[in-house]
Amino acid sequence: MQWMGRRESSNTEDGSSGGGRGLALGGGVVGIIAAAIYFFTGIDPSAVLNQANGGGAPQENNQQAIPETPEKKFAKVVFADTEDIWTKLFNDMGKTYDQPKLHFFIDGVNTACGQAGAETGPFYCPGDQKVYLDLSFFNELSQKFGAAGDFAQAYVIAHEVGHHVQDLLGVSAKMDQARQQLGQEEYNKLSVKLELQADFYAGVWAYYEKNLKNVLDPGDIEEALNAAHQIGDDRLQKEYQGEVHPDSFTHGTSAQRMYWFKKGYETGDVRQGNTFAAGDLE
Repeated sequence: MQWMGRRESSNTEDGSSGGGRGLALGGGVVGIIAAAIYFFTGIDPSAVLNQANGGGAPQENNQQAIPETPEKKFAKVVFADTEDIWTKLFNDMGKTYDQPKLHFFIDGVNTACGQAGAETGPFYCPGDQKVYLDLSFFNELSQKFGAAGDFAQAYVIAHEVGHHVQDLLGVSAKMDQARQQLGQEEYNKLSVKLELQADFYAGVWAYYEKNLKNVLDPGDIEEALNAAHQIGDDRLQKEYQGEVHPDSFTHGTSAQRMYWFKKGYETGDVRQGNTFAAGDLE
């Protein structure tokens, strides 16, 4: 991806809580695999995160600056592109895109959704409309998950921004209502559809990165598709648990995640991303 020297988002901030690694996580929207791995969280991690701090308002974060590394600058450029593209798309829909913030942290962070540690991975909190990112995750993405490349990292950020889009469109509010009414297995099915829609929105963003921004390099889309494959529920459960339990899926299979990202990328049409009406989700 051609990013060096381009506009960096100003909607960013730094702050860490000084220690989130003792956070008790497991299952639900936070865990792809319960008690095993905690990356690519769902739209609203509050149901699990609030168990760690009793809910309520977040505690104050340490505002010490995080160094301006190439990884941080890259994330800011990607975030700036999401601002430009989703502002245009919302304008096309006759709506206003309220831009989220990108919050960088190290080790742990306090949010309106509760306290999280670096092991939670990147996530979006609708309570404060922020995307949270510990940059060390990019190393995990490459080394632990086999998803190397800058556009794999861009896909991560675009996916989380996709959750912000869902929040603005009222999807997250409906998910909150569903959580109160459904059992865990039924809610997991909705969570899968939620995550696949965020993958679709990431693909739509990639469409405009190519056709509006003209900043993609050969192989970029393959990097994103590989990342989508590597973090599918079925593949991760097979690798880390030795067997697959579809009833516990919260993010979708590798094939589903690749399908919906690719559909967004190939169409660039927000209207075609209704995963909640997509039958068997392909």
